[in-house]
Amino acid sequence: MCWLFLIPGAREPERDVEDRTSKTSVTSLVLHGLPGHPLHPPLTDATIGMFVLASALGIIGAAGGLGDAAGKAMWLALAGGLIAAVPTALTGLADWLTLEWGSRRWRTATVHLLVMVSAVVLFAIAAWLQWSGWQDGTVTTGGLILTLVAAGTLVVGGWFGGAVVFVHGTRVLGEPESTPMPRSAPAPDVVSREHATVEGRRG
Repeated sequence: MCWLFLIPGAREPERDVEDRTSKTSVTSLVLHGLPGHPLHPPLTDATIGMFVLASALGIIGAAGGLGDAAGKAMWLALAGGLIAAVPTALTGLADWLTLEWGSRRWRTATVHLLVMVSAVVLFAIAAWLQWSGWQDGTVTTGGLILTLVAAGTLVVGGWFGGAVVFVHGTRVLGEPESTPMPRSAPAPDVVSREHATVEGRRG
């Protein structure tokens, strides 16, 4: 299977420009957000932030820092990330369903989806392994290893997610149309300067 389409810049990107004037239904607002302000990206920030926090707490706790609080806080961060992952996944799925199936954008988004779901599953297993750490305040070996592996998977998924937007232009808002100024007409700032010069001479 050729993976060339997954490399940003390897092919001419497709653009998915949104219309500023398009009407937004309540369902679309809940699942997709407003034109130019999709819901999925900010939700990913919350989810990733919780999982990164869990990874950091796991490393600190394994190194002997924070005492009993490390293991408990790590499990809470994992649980918070899993809770935040629910609306994140739903809004991402809603955006994915609007893509043209089989297109380069769709293939890249599909890889992003599969990798991120895999990361969430790994974090869920890590939370299960860390449950005993929540009870006694320790960072379990299995919980730490799975959390770090999941964090690495999260980075890969985020890379593909960035390609969906910055390479393929998904959910990019179109620029408003403007009336071009005739070539023969001077620019407004030039006219203003000339007018000021004339007024100065009269004064």
